[in-house]
Amino acid sequence: MGAPILAPQEIPFTNAEQKANYDIEVNGKSISIGAVSMGNPHGVLIVDDIASAEVEVIGTALQQNSAFPNGVNVGFMQVLDRSNIKLRVLERGVGETLACGTGACAAVVSGILQDKLDSTVVVELPGGKLTVSWFGGEQPVTMTGPAVTVYEGQYKL
Repeated sequence: MGAPILAPQEIPFTNAEQKANYDIEVNGKSISIGAVSMGNPHGVLIVDDIASAEVEVIGTALQQNSAFPNGVNVGFMQVLDRSNIKLRVLERGVGETLACGTGACAAVVSGILQDKLDSTVVVELPGGKLTVSWFGGEQPVTMTGPAVTVYEGQYKL
């Protein structure tokens, strides 16, 4: 998947300095996010339970926040242990998706930078499981998982 982009100006994210997590105001309250680009910008929030996370409310507000001038995909990550997470992703211009490969990679990178995850993590998304590894620095993120058909259809031209 390539090396993660962490420099705020390259994500793009308006923070002046690179950090593992950032405090940002959303809907009148301060939340902590990780900011990572995997070729597209991601904000990652650690939540206690993805089932009760305010994905639409907080995610939409964060997508519209001026700190991300090009918008942002928002991941809600529940850390089960150092090698397993659950993840829901609200993609910009799409809404919540069943799976997001770049979102899974960004979540793992963010979790590793915050010393919450080991270098290889199983990511459970609503659409299935992926295994994501990152060994830091300029190393590429690797992702493995099944490729399955989720829809077939016809379009009349």
